[in-house]
Amino acid sequence: MPLTVQSKNAEEGLALEELAYRRLREALGGGAFLPGDRLSIRRVADALGMSSMPARTALRRLAAEQALDLLPNGTAVVPRLTRPAFIELSAIRAELEPLALRLAAPHLDGAALDGLAAIVAGHDEARLRGDSDAVRRLDRDFLFTIYRAAQAPLLLNLIETLWLRRGPIFWELRWAALAAGGMRHAHGEILLALRGGQIAAASAALRQEITDASLFIQGAMRFADDDAPKDRLAALKRPQARALGG
Repeated sequence: MPLTVQSKNAEEGLALEELAYRRLREALGGGAFLPGDRLSIRRVADALGMSSMPARTALRRLAAEQALDLLPNGTAVVPRLTRPAFIELSAIRAELEPLALRLAAPHLDGAALDGLAAIVAGHDEARLRGDSDAVRRLDRDFLFTIYRAAQAPLLLNLIETLWLRRGPIFWELRWAALAAGGMRHAHGEILLALRGGQIAAASAALRQEITDASLFIQGAMRFADDDAPKDRLAALKRPQARALGG
């Protein structure tokens, strides 16, 4: 269970409950878990190297954010998105994330843009060597470097919550996303537009990236409701009475 994802410097001084919450949240948003995975308090506590109390608190917080479903025995389950829920989530992302980019653009100086360029280069190298974990991590690093620069904490929290819901499906798609014709990012195009001060163009490229990825995922995977059983008792319903003379 990959829960040690933050640097030690970023974690210094955090209470155990907050540390457990942040590690779990980061792992969920980064696609470290599969839909349907069960996260018991004991397993999470062991993975974190903590007692059960911080693990329990973190799981409850994430359940309150609808990032996890909580069973009566305290075990959390990574939710399975339905197709309509995923489409709704993607539509919201396509509005909020370009907004974050537009707010961030004035704060992205040359050094920040050079840092984004290094992430793009690392992402492309990871794709060439077929490293799906690095591709997923660097994709997130590129986008959230921009979103954090927006200096809009409420907006950032909303975006992070959406990523908590979408993250698990990317583990299932990690190889399909790397295959020929799979998902392709527009990070180079976004970066070029930002360097040229073309904020609207960068925002539009990000929106298109989110839309294209959503369409690819809808075609590449099955959702929780795709195999929903049909109502086989419908044949027992009494037919409508025909009108006289009909």
